[in-house]
Amino acid sequence: MIERINSLNNPNFFFLNYSSSDLIVNNFIVIPKHYFTNDIIEKRIPLGQNARRAGWVGCNILVQDIPESGKIHIVKNRQIEPLEQVMKKWEKTYFLADQKQKNRSWIIEIMRILDKIEKINFTLSEVYKYESELQKKFPNNKFIKDKIRQQLQLLRDKGLIEFRGNGKYSKL
Repeated sequence: MIERINSLNNPNFFFLNYSSSDLIVNNFIVIPKHYFTNDIIEKRIPLGQNARRAGWVGCNILVQDIPESGKIHIVKNRQIEPLEQVMKKWEKTYFLADQKQKNRSWIIEIMRILDKIEKINFTLSEVYKYESELQKKFPNNKFIKDKIRQQLQLLRDKGLIEFRGNGKYSKL
């Protein structure tokens, strides 16, 4: 799976949730391929010796680790989303497709942190509270705060957040 998501022609993923009793689509989302990083693939334990495919190793896709901006609803709560809204959401983060895997991982991690900060307006110090979490994820980086600021600048330049001055930001 890791090899596949790192290939040049990795696929976008679609997830369907439906009601089996009345055969209605509850939710249908697409996760663009540029949101798939090695971090969201969890290796499973190999199948046991008695299994038909003994030793085979599968994986889980940790959808909960994908930022909300990477979960593009086509149907949400049984309602079809307007095409313009779907396309706008897709285009807003398409810049990630041009990023190298390592850079994408950083951007996506900062996006996840912004999802955890449930307010529209937030401060740089609120993002800094996740420094130790980022240090664990990127142990070779000795300048986590600098990297946080760099990624926030990138998100600002791409129109996902707005810098309001004095370490204050707003989500757009």
